[in-house]
Amino acid sequence: MSTVITPGKRGKRTGTAPPAASPVRTRRAGRRQQTFATVALLAPFTALLVAVFLVPVGYAIGLSFFSEDHDGLGFGGGETVFTGLRSYIAVLSDPSFLAGFGSVALYCVIFVPAVVIGALALALLLDSGLVRLRRTAQMLLYLPHAVPGIIAAVIWLYLYTPGLSPVIKLFAEADITIDFLGLHTVLPSIVNIALWSGLGYNMVIFYAALQAVPREVLEAARIDGAGGVRTALLVKVPIIRSSVLMVCMFSLIAALQLFTEPMLMNQATPMVNSRFTLNMYIYDAAFRRNNYGLASAASVILLIVTCALSYAVTRWAGRRERSAR
Repeated sequence: MSTVITPGKRGKRTGTAPPAASPVRTRRAGRRQQTFATVALLAPFTALLVAVFLVPVGYAIGLSFFSEDHDGLGFGGGETVFTGLRSYIAVLSDPSFLAGFGSVALYCVIFVPAVVIGALALALLLDSGLVRLRRTAQMLLYLPHAVPGIIAAVIWLYLYTPGLSPVIKLFAEADITIDFLGLHTVLPSIVNIALWSGLGYNMVIFYAALQAVPREVLEAARIDGAGGVRTALLVKVPIIRSSVLMVCMFSLIAALQLFTEPMLMNQATPMVNSRFTLNMYIYDAAFRRNNYGLASAASVILLIVTCALSYAVTRWAGRRERSAR
């Protein structure tokens, strides 16, 4: 390449190409850009996670180790003292907390399989093409989920209340006596409210997953002579297994947080006391007994149980996926 020497500036070369950037510098620049993009994308999520989850959890854990003691007859301000694990021991030894844990466990046993199987059956029915006006049916099934939980509980409580419910009057005309708020029926009644609200939402998740099933796989199943039911159970369900497991985990977490329906029924039937579920126990300890240390300890225990069950479901799902391969 020729060089040009300008007058008065001997030895200075112009018109030469700049040296090419080294591969190391290029890789470093690419890594910096990738790191910046990752931080920019994760920053909003991280900020929300810290603000609405980590900070409250840390505050609850710290609060669970303290209690407010009052001298004398309890008049005047109390003194906050460190109590260690006393609140945790009190929660775990409280029969009402253990009874609430049993109620939630029984609710999970009934609700989770019912909502998963029911939503999956509805999604398979819509995907099969047997239902006409599928979009209208999908909207009508999803509509109960759009109703706030407290309003749904009020509607069903009206249908459960003797003397007000047209359903109970209809059964009475057929000489059938039924008490939806009785000792053995109140929990199924609560499950019915949750199913009414949750079936449509989970059905939409399953239906969306079914739309991604390869059509050639379904055509191959039909060519092999598989009927509609066999195709649904042996072809479609295994393909959307990950969505089924995800709905199972989310339904389990929602079941552990049961609060709205029994809290409203507490005003209508003595079968649902103020500590019927774990969340109701926490609410009663914090806002009725003003024992925030006890409420925080119960909240931490509920968080540990929820995380442990979620981890167990995730590990089980991972093993099933690996075995299926």
